[in-house]
Amino acid sequence: MAEKHKYAGLTDAQVAESRATHGVNILTPAKKDPLWKRFLEKFSDPLIIILLIAGILSVGISCYEYWGLAKGPTVFFEPVGIFIAILLATGLSFYFEVKADKEFEILNQVNDEEPVQVIRNGFAMQIPRKDVVVGDTVILNTGEEVPADGELFEAVSLNIDESTLTGEPMCHKTTDPGQFDPDATFPSNHVMRGTKIMEGHGVMRVLAVGDKTENGKVFEAAQIDDSVKTPLSEQFDGLGKLISKISYAFAALIIVGRVIMYFVSNPFEWIDFIAYVLQTLMIAVTLIVVAVPEGLPMAVTLSLAYSMRRMLKTNNLVRKMHACETMGATTVICTDKTGTLTQNQMQIYKTNFFGNPSDEVLCEGIAVNSTAQLDLSGEKPQVLGNPTEGALLLWLTERGVDYAALRAKTTRIEELPFTTERKYMATVVKSSTGKKILYVKGAPEIVFGMCGDTAGVTKAEIDAQLLEYQNMAMRTLGFAYQEMADGETAIKDGRIEAERLVFLGIVAISDPVRADVPDAVREVTDAGIKVKIVTGDTPGTAKEIGRQVGIWDDATDTDRNIITGVEFEALSDEELKERVGDLKIIARARPMDKKRLVETLQGNNEVVAVTGDGTNDAPALKAAHVGLSMGDGTSVAKEASDITIIDNSFSSIGRAVMWGRSLYQNIQRFILFQMTVNVAACLIVLAGAFMGTESPLTVTQMLWVNLIMDTFAAMALSSLPPSASVMKDKPRSREDFIINRPMWRSIIGVGGIFFLLLLGILYIFEHYSVKSMTEIFSFIPQPGGGDTLSAYELSMFFTIFVFLQFWNMFNARAFETGRSAFHFKGAGGFVGIALAILLGQIAIVTIGGDFFNVTPLRLTDWLIIIGSTSLVLWIGEILRLFRSE
Repeated sequence: MAEKHKYAGLTDAQVAESRATHGVNILTPAKKDPLWKRFLEKFSDPLIIILLIAGILSVGISCYEYWGLAKGPTVFFEPVGIFIAILLATGLSFYFEVKADKEFEILNQVNDEEPVQVIRNGFAMQIPRKDVVVGDTVILNTGEEVPADGELFEAVSLNIDESTLTGEPMCHKTTDPGQFDPDATFPSNHVMRGTKIMEGHGVMRVLAVGDKTENGKVFEAAQIDDSVKTPLSEQFDGLGKLISKISYAFAALIIVGRVIMYFVSNPFEWIDFIAYVLQTLMIAVTLIVVAVPEGLPMAVTLSLAYSMRRMLKTNNLVRKMHACETMGATTVICTDKTGTLTQNQMQIYKTNFFGNPSDEVLCEGIAVNSTAQLDLSGEKPQVLGNPTEGALLLWLTERGVDYAALRAKTTRIEELPFTTERKYMATVVKSSTGKKILYVKGAPEIVFGMCGDTAGVTKAEIDAQLLEYQNMAMRTLGFAYQEMADGETAIKDGRIEAERLVFLGIVAISDPVRADVPDAVREVTDAGIKVKIVTGDTPGTAKEIGRQVGIWDDATDTDRNIITGVEFEALSDEELKERVGDLKIIARARPMDKKRLVETLQGNNEVVAVTGDGTNDAPALKAAHVGLSMGDGTSVAKEASDITIIDNSFSSIGRAVMWGRSLYQNIQRFILFQMTVNVAACLIVLAGAFMGTESPLTVTQMLWVNLIMDTFAAMALSSLPPSASVMKDKPRSREDFIINRPMWRSIIGVGGIFFLLLLGILYIFEHYSVKSMTEIFSFIPQPGGGDTLSAYELSMFFTIFVFLQFWNMFNARAFETGRSAFHFKGAGGFVGIALAILLGQIAIVTIGGDFFNVTPLRLTDWLIIIGSTSLVLWIGEILRLFRSE
């Protein structure tokens, strides 16, 4: 094809000079932060920051108690426990994201060593793709990927799949200015890196390599970190501020109240006053520490990590943990068409053959009058060459016809390749029957017009069928044949001379919508999520696909709901912001159009997810709240995304939304559980501050409740399976706070009841002798009239406190489900962890001894405490029963 004397190519010296000037043909990978920096980023979480502050304050208290009050080293358990909680939460989050990254790297390996044919020093040779330089003469053949941007010297029947860059599955390339397409995204005599040669061949001169290619520019745009705040991080910012304000307000109340009490009830002495103030500050800081939900960061991390692993089983490879939950907050999905909504493989939609032609003629004509091939080595046949011609070969294969065997039985005599001027191709063969036959295929109206025998079909009938198919955005081909007599001329001067052509019929070909897409689109639209199609295809094709998947409705949608890339670019930012909500389809879109669309939607306070498989989608994938790339998409697209949909199925997106919404509810349930614990604990500290008594819960006991037990509770609540019922709800507003009104009522109401109950029990234990739970209402006076709690009373109080929270965990699990807390289907993990907490509490009280400041309880007391505190669950069940009626 490329003779040695015709193209000299670059010399070795020119290659070295070009590489020094223009660089190498490699896309500079996104700069990754070192592992230590990525780990430290986990400490920027608002709840982790609050924990760090609480930990530092706790260290201060412990130091004062150890050196100032001469207490034992156990005072340091609280700060150590807080920092363990911090390290566990940040460490687990870091570990799961690094693990997901490794899985992703295996999925997304790029091969820059692919061989490329070039001409250098006057000779054709093969070099690795990365060694191509500006000025190189590159030989292009069918099936290869274009290694760099270039200008064509030659183009023979050259058709290129530009879908990875523009969304266009097939672009005709030529060096004839008369055939240039003025509407093409890139000039008709230019080819772009990363696009694929579907048929034909050519020779090009390289104009740009690596980062300077159009592919490289899009890749670079995809590296821009817009630092879009996720809905969950916004919620935790708000929650962190709320916890800080409330705890600081309570601390201030303690300081002011106790100082006033000192002046009211004590004569003023500086030494006593300073000691009193220090003690007051210590109580205030203790309350701040108690108010901080140490288990919450761990709960969120475990919930996200659990969802990451489970979502992988539903073909969603999550790279960024936040993406699990953000999918649940999504209000708009912007999707491309080819490969996401459609199968990206042309197939026969319908055949209309006339005159009852023989199967031999039909099958042989399709097999031999084609330049395409099928790769049948894998599980699924792959088309090599023109996708439209490949669809015809697939049609034969599905009917058990071996196209290759048919070709082998014929001898090709003459061929007329397809051109855009002729709009047809023709092949003359010596058939397996021994006859000389001319086969013609091309634009139906052209082929029909050349036929002497139209098989009884009128032009009006053909035109009506073609109009129907064109309105359905399908490609059509017409077929004809003629048995040639000896000495009869079939082709002459690039034209068909034969005059006895018999019209066989027409075939409609489409890139069919994936079978699961209409139901998947209906699922997400019923969930209140808007879906917008962004494609490089024509408005007609895009509208038809939108119609088939249920996005476009001819009865209600107008020109205001569809726009082309040129019109889109012409809109000002204000005009686009006003119109973007109505847009359903953007046709003839260019790479940066989707990114602008995403940013405008975000400006309108929408939570945006973007799906895409091409390099052209990468900037939008990066800019979106959640970027969803396809498993067989380009490496650039996958690198820019947060989630990779391994099976390329739009229905996997619906499952991701369901997981995200269920995950958010699980986080809410843990917050409900944790905050109820903290409200009760804070009120006990607050009451103790004004009653002049120390908290009956020791540091190590609170450590068990806030760290170990809450971590188990986090695991239990995060392992709850997703509920399909969440898909019936509308997306939550970004303005809604994570603690909603029913949660507030439950936290304050239940927390307050627990406090009053515990305060009453504390009063009885302080003022009366209680050696067993059977004596709690006997009101036996304390010997000697003291108010100090015995070790047994402290153990009972601690156990009552824990079991009140334990049973409330079941109520939290059932929160806003409309189901009983005893509905355990798919929640085996929850039951197992609840059992572990129960056994853990029994073990601590039985063998914890001095470390937990406990003493073993009698069996009757265990039974009474477990039974009586279970009223929390039974009352919750009764309330749920009334609400459901």
